Amino acid sequence: MERTISGMMGKGSINHNNRSFHAENVDPERSKYNIEYCNSDLKAVYHELFDKAVGRYNAKQDRNDRMISDYYEKIRVGKQEKLFHEVVFQIGNKDDMDARSENGQIAKEVLDEFMSGFQERNPNLHVFSAHLHMDEATPHLHIDFVPYTTGSKRGVDTRVSLKQALASQGFKGGKKRETEWNQWMESEKQELSEIMERHQIRWNRLDTHNKHLSVLDFQKQERQKEVIMLERKIEEADIEYKVMSGKAEQKKVELTALNIKTKKADEKLEKLETLQEKIRCDVRIYDENEEWQLPEPVALSTAKSYREKKALPLVRKLKKILKQITIKYLRAAAKIEELVKEIKHLREKVDYQGKSLKKVRQENLLLKESVRDFEMVKQVVGEEKVNDIISATKNAIRPVNKKDLIR
Repeated sequence: MERTISGMMGKGSINHNNRSFHAENVDPERSKYNIEYCNSDLKAVYHELFDKAVGRYNAKQDRNDRMISDYYEKIRVGKQEKLFHEVVFQIGNKDDMDARSENGQIAKEVLDEFMSGFQERNPNLHVFSAHLHMDEATPHLHIDFVPYTTGSKRGVDTRVSLKQALASQGFKGGKKRETEWNQWMESEKQELSEIMERHQIRWNRLDTHNKHLSVLDFQKQERQKEVIMLERKIEEADIEYKVMSGKAEQKKVELTALNIKTKKADEKLEKLETLQEKIRCDVRIYDENEEWQLPEPVALSTAKSYREKKALPLVRKLKKILKQITIKYLRAAAKIEELVKEIKHLREKVDYQGKSLKKVRQENLLLKESVRDFEMVKQVVGEEKVNDIISATKNAIRPVNKKDLIR
């Protein structure tokens, strides 16, 4: 029998590939027939491949701003290279190689044998995740890899590069469609066709470049556009939520500071009221204490003598004390009036901030709904894929280029 061979760039959804969730086109009852070849943590793979080279690079730098603290993050936020690439291989289609049919089992055996030699054939494509799916319409193989090159003269001597990785394996770019990727893909298809022949399946070559996608692949491409738009909206909602949360925290800090100021003002007012009471007590002393009373005239003393020796000294003493008391009282009264105004102003600000904080919290409740939606999308699409989509949409949303899909 004859069957086509499909080789194409995949979307790179690790969580989809390892079945962390089940999409609509997946039959969970048949997931037990899938094969997982490897499923390593991507960050750990980056440490394994590049840490020593990054260390050598950093040791040569004399400026801190040129050092690389995290090579994974450098690639993730950069625009030159992707963190990893995915390739998907399939034999036939859902009509002639249905996963539930006998032919589907043959396709599984062929793809399994093809995968067993993939890493050996491609030493510069470090495979960290690979899965053969039997729970969708047609058996197909997802291979996720980090392409790298060694011995670079500039920058990090071991670095991520799809072009250089394929060149190291002998695939040199040529004219138009003779790119490194297309040459490599043709080579892998040839390898797959040889395995197919050992299972009595001939390669039915089509003079197209994936113009005719399977229904599933076409639907995936259309959904990707919708997901990109959704992720953009959710990213905006997430940013807005973080901003509003920051505002709420700031409002809480301001409210706390105002409460502290109000408390201190109340304490000052209490001290001044205590001082006022002390002044009142001092005044009573002058009313009641014998020292401050004008004595009765003694016998035989003249009015002039009584005035000079008794009355005038007491009056002078009382005037002096009265002047001091008046000054203290006026100062205290002025401070009390000032503090009363300050406390009133502070309490008005506390009331305003309290209302403002309540409003911000209400807005945060609405934003939390959007963030929950965002987390649901992360679970469905995969966190790494979501991060890739968000990075891509910051510059522009580009439609899927079907020229990248090689039949």
